[in-house]
Amino acid sequence: MAKAAFIGLGVMGYHMAAHLAHRRGHEVTVYNRTAERAQAWVGEHGGAHAPTPAEAARNADFVFACVGNDDDVRQVTIGPNGAFSAMKAGSVFIDNTTASAALARELDAAARQAGFGFIDAPVSGGEAGAVNGALTVMCGGEAEVFARARPIINSYAKMVGLMGPAGAGQLTKMVNQICIAGLVQGLSEGLHFARRAGLDVEAVVEVISKGAAGSWQMDNRHKTMNAGQYDHGFAVDWMRKDLAIVLGEADANGAALPVTALVDQFYKDIQNMGGNRWDTSSLLARLEAIAGKR
Repeated sequence: MAKAAFIGLGVMGYHMAAHLAHRRGHEVTVYNRTAERAQAWVGEHGGAHAPTPAEAARNADFVFACVGNDDDVRQVTIGPNGAFSAMKAGSVFIDNTTASAALARELDAAARQAGFGFIDAPVSGGEAGAVNGALTVMCGGEAEVFARARPIINSYAKMVGLMGPAGAGQLTKMVNQICIAGLVQGLSEGLHFARRAGLDVEAVVEVISKGAAGSWQMDNRHKTMNAGQYDHGFAVDWMRKDLAIVLGEADANGAALPVTALVDQFYKDIQNMGGNRWDTSSLLARLEAIAGKR
């Protein structure tokens, strides 16, 4: 059993921290910006809550974070009362936030200088994956540090891979989001076309999902999309945050991402429709709105 800290008890982190406590029996201290949520977590799962990231991290073997963006990560790591100020030599900081590769490299360097390890470890699988402990975790860092961290990361994961040095986990998550953006737009257009053509959407999907058009998105989202229900997954606001990171990295490395850039603008249209908290499959709602104006 290890001593662990978890910083950030949002939609994902709340459940991930619970798996550390229950699936593997680790001693867990939590920190959340809204203290009431940390208190609620302790009431439900045991352990302890701390008033600052530093206090949560003190004496911990492994410290996890799952917060919003680069600024949030900096605040809970190297900001005032940040976790890095209290971490002990030989411990490991595991950042599950989807953030920039540049930040991962910056924090890895700071951790090395202070004598502890750092792994950038963004996740994929959404809230359902967090609830079920079945996330995919893409890691960047030193092989030796990863080897120590992997068993505890497995607490909430179905797949964990080391993709390369610091930042490689974040770069891999960018590839993940690029692929999802194109897939969801293609699925939205297919369902939209089927509806406009007067086809039975369920019958169409039953057939084509068994062939080359099949995908996780089709299997898990087509029913709710067809029903106009968009509260079952990753929010549009979060996807736009991720795609901004992707497009910024592409500008730096020279990658051409025309479809990703276009879909990002489609998500902006959805925000303008008031769909900030709709899930990413709401690209279909945008198409239906356009068709309704013709």
